[in-house]
Amino acid sequence: MQTTEPPADDAPRRHASRFDWWGEAKGMFWLIIAVLGFHSLLAKPFYIPSESMLPGLEVGDRLVVSKYAYGWSFVSPTIPNPAAIVENVVLRRPVESWSVQLPAWRGRVWGKMPERGDVVIVTPPGQTSDYIKRVIGLPGDTLEVRAGTVILNGKPVERGPIHYRDMPVDKNATCDPWQYPGARITRPDGKIVCRLPIVTETLPNGRRFDTVELGASPGDYYGPIKIPADHVFLMGDNRDRSADSRFALGGSEKGLGGPVPWENIGGRAEFITFSVDGSATINPLTWFGSLRSGRAGTSLRPEGE
Repeated sequence: MQTTEPPADDAPRRHASRFDWWGEAKGMFWLIIAVLGFHSLLAKPFYIPSESMLPGLEVGDRLVVSKYAYGWSFVSPTIPNPAAIVENVVLRRPVESWSVQLPAWRGRVWGKMPERGDVVIVTPPGQTSDYIKRVIGLPGDTLEVRAGTVILNGKPVERGPIHYRDMPVDKNATCDPWQYPGARITRPDGKIVCRLPIVTETLPNGRRFDTVELGASPGDYYGPIKIPADHVFLMGDNRDRSADSRFALGGSEKGLGGPVPWENIGGRAEFITFSVDGSATINPLTWFGSLRSGRAGTSLRPEGE
């Protein structure tokens, strides 16, 4: 059967085949906004760069940090700094942070004070880099460190007997003999480990966690001080290798300069997502082999809750 209907115009088909750059750009923009909003308000990833929280946290651990646990403050938003990213990624120069920080203000929105024993992310006053430490002292507490023992409101924190834990030795955890003299050993099974002396502490609220006890160090004596309102006193679990509230802000000590305003707390560490030993290269075949076993899903909430 014949028809006189003219052939369809193929112009719309040719138009539809063009790539919609503007639409893609808008989609990418809103995706970035959604990701930054999630990072700023709900949760963000965090990488452990140092050994200050051994034995619980190792260099190479990746964590989830909840942003809403204590409300929000000027350190909560994640605002990328393109200049810092280019300088670090392209020019391979060290930078303090990839983010731009908002001007400081006092207090928090829907704020809640951290609990004693929480592991938190903190931005030292006047800086943009993040530290990870444990909350030891709360507002109104009288705190002292005497011969390595924390004394809260006149009572020493309960400390268990010294025992030993074998930590892995790899590219991220080298067991530096200067930092840990005599700790690097070879076990009868041939495995090289870092055998660290551990002391379990129990805070007044019943929360327990392990600390590394290496002997005499500059942080073994501090205070006594009374912690001001809306401040917290933070310490690393690796007590003799941690720059925390016991040490001066910045300078050679790179500490937190005493009790930290609660608005400088960026969030609470929740759990480990995965951990890497530092052996991975650009070859994707090495990525899975660099994963440490048994770390994924480890909760960072103290025992005894």
